[in-house]
Amino acid sequence: MARFVLIHGACHTGWCWHQVVPELLARGHHVTAPDLPGRGGDPRPHDSLTLDDYARCVLDHAEQPSVLVGHSAGGFPISRAAELDPRRVTRLIYLCAFLPRDDASLLEMANAMPEPPLKGLARRQGEDYAMDDGADDTRFYHGLPEALRAEARSRLCPEPMAPHSEKIRLGPNWQSRPRSYIRCTEDLTISPDAQAEMARSCDPKDRYDMPTGHSPFLSDPEGLAALLSRIAEDL
Repeated sequence: MARFVLIHGACHTGWCWHQVVPELLARGHHVTAPDLPGRGGDPRPHDSLTLDDYARCVLDHAEQPSVLVGHSAGGFPISRAAELDPRRVTRLIYLCAFLPRDDASLLEMANAMPEPPLKGLARRQGEDYAMDDGADDTRFYHGLPEALRAEARSRLCPEPMAPHSEKIRLGPNWQSRPRSYIRCTEDLTISPDAQAEMARSCDPKDRYDMPTGHSPFLSDPEGLAALLSRIAEDL
């Protein structure tokens, strides 16, 4: 069985995986879903945080070789983690995520998209960005029941800007790790076309589609766990 480290995206915490974790455990896997730095009571100033802080947090939870799953902005820290210590990474799985290229920042990639993911959703708040109070949360939570969507929104938190402004450094360590991409075909945050473009760097056999919005861990946790398990079993 596999060991999974599940990494959330911007403005989220590890809570977002709470329905997927028991599904993976029931399939016999080991699972952890940490909060990245800058939330959960972390006292460090947000403007001091770096992408490597995020990546080291990922590695701290990959005590043994693990499948790293990054959702949305979580694609950057799992990629950098693989570059820092590929021995702890058996596979990278990008879930409707930014699959980075060397020497680019997440903000550069996002702003270059025809439909920037957070345009109209988030606003600057000091050293962070945060969900705008009046934003349409169905762009994050398309297909969720109203009560679950409200709970998920209530758990959103400010996101440190510094790690997303930093250019990622990737090289042969990252390139050596197998990677898969799961495209969410009803995503209203990162467009399915943008996801397909990023997924092109994965082997065609390692590209998958889910008919969900941007949060399949909440809209179809059983289906997501089944797909993650199937990908891991092919290692």
